[in-house]
Amino acid sequence: MTCGQTKPIRLPGYLQALLEKEVTAHLRAGGGGKVDFTQPPGKPALMDADSVSWRVFKNPVALLVGGVTAVLMEFAEPRVRSGVWDHTSFRYDPLARMRRTGFAAMVTVYGARSVAEPMIAHIRRLHDRIHGKTPAGVSYRANEPELLRWVHATAAFGFMEAYHRFVQPLTPSERDRYYAENAPVGRLYGADRVPDSEAALQEQFELMHPKLEPSEIVFEFLSLMKQTPILPLPLRPAQGMLLRAAVEIVPPPILEVLDLGPKYRLRCSEEVVLRRMGALSDRILIDSSPSVQSSVRLGLGKEYLYR
Repeated sequence: MTCGQTKPIRLPGYLQALLEKEVTAHLRAGGGGKVDFTQPPGKPALMDADSVSWRVFKNPVALLVGGVTAVLMEFAEPRVRSGVWDHTSFRYDPLARMRRTGFAAMVTVYGARSVAEPMIAHIRRLHDRIHGKTPAGVSYRANEPELLRWVHATAAFGFMEAYHRFVQPLTPSERDRYYAENAPVGRLYGADRVPDSEAALQEQFELMHPKLEPSEIVFEFLSLMKQTPILPLPLRPAQGMLLRAAVEIVPPPILEVLDLGPKYRLRCSEEVVLRRMGALSDRILIDSSPSVQSSVRLGLGKEYLYR
């Protein structure tokens, strides 16, 4: 399957305009004022337009849920947790941090290669400056290949699993293809032995499991996410449900390590609602989104990912 099996829809005027405004604001706040995804015309991205990744990353539910899942899993590794918590704005401005991370993901997946590769190189240079010690006294550097591998693996898993669970199921071959597509990107970011299949990903999780540990920072992070106005005001009541969905798809062994019990998990009735929300959001065509603009850049048309 090369593209989504959906047909695009546009919401009534006010709602569509609100979505377009929100997407534009998030992109600009994350650094999007510097990138036009429609340029340069005809230039390919790091991932092909018919990739599974282009389908997954076009969906806002998968991005939000999967992004939080990835952070929860990252925070199970004490060196990664200290690096993020001590050297980024997560503690005092989580929305800004999420916007920057989200924008980097959009450029990585949809941006022209000539734009994405310099951005990734810049991020690596920034990471070169980050180092410290965990509360237990273990030294770390942000650009350690093992830590980058864990960050890449958890992010790849989070987005894919959120899409698979709450938007559209992916076949085993599509899941393997997704990880294979993302492996070269992980290497560009500096990771080594990047999982290129679901089996390799599970091996990575098992390998890292003895190094994972609980932390109160995980609960502080979830509390911050609950209070941060991530969604537009009309959708704000759904924010708690989306956070619980993010916890729900964390692999059970890691959930156990983090001590995220039933009260943090998704309720049965909410899962039905979320699947409908995910399926609907996969059909809404937003002109200002990187997925649509990049399809235009390649001459594929705005509706390419909805055919």
